[in-house]
Amino acid sequence: MSAPTSPDVLVIAASNGQNLQLAERFAAAARQQGQRAEVLDLTAIDLPLFTPRAQAAGTPPELAGLQTRLAAAPRLVICAPEYNGSIPPVLTSAIAWLSVQGDDFRALFNGRPVAIASHSGGGGHTVLTALRLQLAHLGAHVVGRQLVSNSSHPAKDDSIADLVRRLQHLSIPLA
Repeated sequence: MSAPTSPDVLVIAASNGQNLQLAERFAAAARQQGQRAEVLDLTAIDLPLFTPRAQAAGTPPELAGLQTRLAAAPRLVICAPEYNGSIPPVLTSAIAWLSVQGDDFRALFNGRPVAIASHSGGGGHTVLTALRLQLAHLGAHVVGRQLVSNSSHPAKDDSIADLVRRLQHLSIPLA
């Protein structure tokens, strides 16, 4: 039996509601374009909230799997709702945990093509601005176009497919 192949695109959902559904749509669009795609639901990973006390208690065992999945995917899509005008805690905490692992956690993001999207009742633009700033700080190559949807303006299949195409055309850093 052969080893499982890594996805071409890892779609990260930072909620288990509408953004998880949006992530599934991104994965489906990537598959329609001939790419291998997987969805990673951050809410299904039992990571404790990152704090210095939690760090002192030891590295959560789930972190290694998260780190491995991120490292194996050459491209990322992040679907995140707006939480009080910013990034949801589950995503912030996951990035914080990753940042204290190894000598160069930025390698998980540095030069990596990333598309960002949000389904949010709070507008969604500020979470994408905050996420774009954080990803740029980590060295990611964030697609210029982003996607904002809500109940009155749902994401269009054509817009999702376009973002996946744009992501596909960004160069991947050399190992």
